[in-house]
Amino acid sequence: MKISMHVMSVGSFVPMLESLSVVLDKGAAHARAKDLDLVNARLAPDMFALAKQVQLACDNACIGAARLAAQEPPAFGNDETTFADLKTRIARAVAYLRQLPSASFDGAEGRDCTFPMPNNPKLAFAMNGLDFLRAWALPHFYFHIVTAYDILRHNGAPIGKQDYLSQVGAFVRPRGD
Repeated sequence: MKISMHVMSVGSFVPMLESLSVVLDKGAAHARAKDLDLVNARLAPDMFALAKQVQLACDNACIGAARLAAQEPPAFGNDETTFADLKTRIARAVAYLRQLPSASFDGAEGRDCTFPMPNNPKLAFAMNGLDFLRAWALPHFYFHIVTAYDILRHNGAPIGKQDYLSQVGAFVRPRGD
């Protein structure tokens, strides 16, 4: 059975972004109740704040899927300053991902996905689509999703692993033994 690059990318990005949106709802309610500025909260002084983590999660999903589909990714402004703004950013990213035709991912595993190394454009990551998805796009995407979750959790938002993995509930069935 051949695994679809569309399913592995878009099918991974969309449900996790939707879970992040729900987690942000809980974070926003907690921030209001405790009068906290969680949009600008960070785990460590040298790490990005929550807003940037959400922006980067959306960017990694959209740019990653676009590169695999040989499409131009959408441009976002990175001007989100509220939970509502961040939820809108996620909704825009999900809408973009959902409109990508699965046929545009045909052959993506072998597609050249070489790109310049951040902070050193004289070097490049030379990857085919499969390597790009496995070694770059998915790890970076999940890093920013988890870091956003961790910022909220660290600041007392009432969230747990079931919020992070909310999409897994669709697979729960009675055992057949």
